[in-house]
Amino acid sequence: MSPTVLQSGPYRFFFFSSDRGEPIHVHVERELKAAKFWLGPVRVKYNRGFAPTELSRVATLVQQHEAEFVKAWHEYFKSGN
Repeated sequence: MSPTVLQSGPYRFFFFSSDRGEPIHVHVERELKAAKFWLGPVRVKYNRGFAPTELSRVATLVQQHEAEFVKAWHEYFKSGN
């Protein structure tokens, strides 16, 4: 299961239910491109296919919505998922 936390334009931000044991992070995908960002502070864990300029735009979105992602993470995993 991978709950969507935010849809912004072509970007879907989500995490996997199996991510519980990892530090707080968010995945993002667009078509066949994917990236993972650690939160607090925001930093790229991996990038698969995003060009540097697009990855920078995505990173800005992650920074803008970081508090929302952290809150969604805690709410989701607190519920026992």
